[in-house]
Amino acid sequence: MKSFIIKYKLALLGLVIGAIAGYAYYYFVGCASGTCAITSNPYISTVYGAFMGFLLLTSFKSDVPKKINQENEK
Repeated sequence: MKSFIIKYKLALLGLVIGAIAGYAYYYFVGCASGTCAITSNPYISTVYGAFMGFLLLTSFKSDVPKKINQENEK
């Protein structure tokens, strides 16, 4: 379990920060009429925020394997 958390720490951090930001957006901005698709429901807003946080923080991860980097340095 610990190795899973270490391996995917950016993705997990993005999920947590995004979920907090999504709920905060619902709570502070929200939608008074209830017709807004994302911000009228706290669950949808939280999941949407978590997804956006996940996408944002996983976009910084390098896809180049370490083995290729080590071969290029020689």
